[in-house]
Amino acid sequence: MEHQKTLNEIVEVISRENGSDIHLSEERYPTIRVNGELIPLTNLEKLKREDTIVLMNILLSDANKQKFDENMEVDFSYQHSEDARFRGNAFVQQGNIGIVLRLVPKSIKTLEELNIPPVLENIARLNQGFFLIVGPVGQGKTTTLAALIEMINKERAEHIITIENPIEYIYDQKKSIVDQREVGIDTDSFHEALVGTLRQDVDVILVGEMRDYNTMAAAITAAETGHLVLSTLHTNNASQTIDRIIDSFPSGQQDQIRVQLASSLSGIFSQRLLPRISGGMIPAFELLINNNAVSNLIRENRTHEIDTVIETGSGSGMIDMNRSLADLVRKGEITYDTAKKYSLNPQLLERLI
Repeated sequence: MEHQKTLNEIVEVISRENGSDIHLSEERYPTIRVNGELIPLTNLEKLKREDTIVLMNILLSDANKQKFDENMEVDFSYQHSEDARFRGNAFVQQGNIGIVLRLVPKSIKTLEELNIPPVLENIARLNQGFFLIVGPVGQGKTTTLAALIEMINKERAEHIITIENPIEYIYDQKKSIVDQREVGIDTDSFHEALVGTLRQDVDVILVGEMRDYNTMAAAITAAETGHLVLSTLHTNNASQTIDRIIDSFPSGQQDQIRVQLASSLSGIFSQRLLPRISGGMIPAFELLINNNAVSNLIRENRTHEIDTVIETGSGSGMIDMNRSLADLVRKGEITYDTAKKYSLNPQLLERLI
C-alpha cells in the first residue's frame, strides 16, 4: 500500500462528498461519514496493523507520537493540504490502533450560511458575558463558535484569544488581533491558559471545552471582570447545562457559583444537526437568554423551571427546541419522525405540529 497516496484518495473522497469524518482501523476498510451515515470505501484495501502505524506516523508530530506512546491516545490536528485541515484522535482498542479525523472546513461560514438564527449576532456584539454552545459531539458547536469569532474579527478591533485542544479553525486577522493557543503545545492546560489571558490585555476569550471546575470558575470570573467568554459543553439543553456547571463544584462552593453564574451568564445555545429531506444537514436549536427571571431561577436553585421560561420567552428572543423542530417540519426541511427522534418532549412536539 502506498500510504500517502491512499490518504490523499480518502481526503479527495470526503471533500468531494461533503463528508465530515474519516475512520481508520485495523482489519477494516477506510470509512467516511457523510450526512450522518458511515460509508466504507470498499474500493480501497482493508488496513493492516502496519498500515495504521504508517498512517499514524504521517498524521502525528513527534511530540504527539510520544504522547500516544505514553497514554495510548492523543488529540491532534493535521494539515493535509491548503484546503484540507483535520482535528484528529488516535487511540487503542482491543490492542489495535484506531484513528478518527474530523474535517475542518477552510472557510468559516456565517451564521446565515449555517442556518443559525440572527439573534446570535447580538451575542457577538456583547462587550462582556459568558455564552455557551452545547450539544452532543459532532453537532456543529465548534463551527457555530467559529462563526461568532469571525464576526467579531470582521466588525471590531478586539484582542481575541482562543484556547483549544487541538486548534481547529485558523483565523486570518482582520480588524482584531487573534492569538490561538493549543493545549499541550502552547500551554499546559485550559485552566492555566485561561488565567493567563487576564494578563494579556484580552477582550474576547474562546475556550474550546470546559473540562473541569477550575476552568469553569476561571471562565466565569473572566466574564465577571469585563470579558466576553465563549465556550462549549457536552450537555443536552440549557437547564442541564446550568446543573452540570454547578454540580461540578464542591458542595461548599455551589451557592457562590450560582450567584456568579446568575450575574455573568449571557445565554446558552443548544443545537442538533438533523438529516434534511433534500440532503445534507440542518440545525434545530434552543436558545436561553439570561434575563431577570432566569437569573433569579439560577440564584434560587430552581433550574427545573427554566424549560418553561424558554417555552414562553419568544418575545425576549428565546427559542424552544420543540418549536424549532416543528418549524422545520412545517417548512418541509425534515420529516416528523426525525423531529420526534430529536425532541426531548415528543408529546409537546405533537401538539405544536
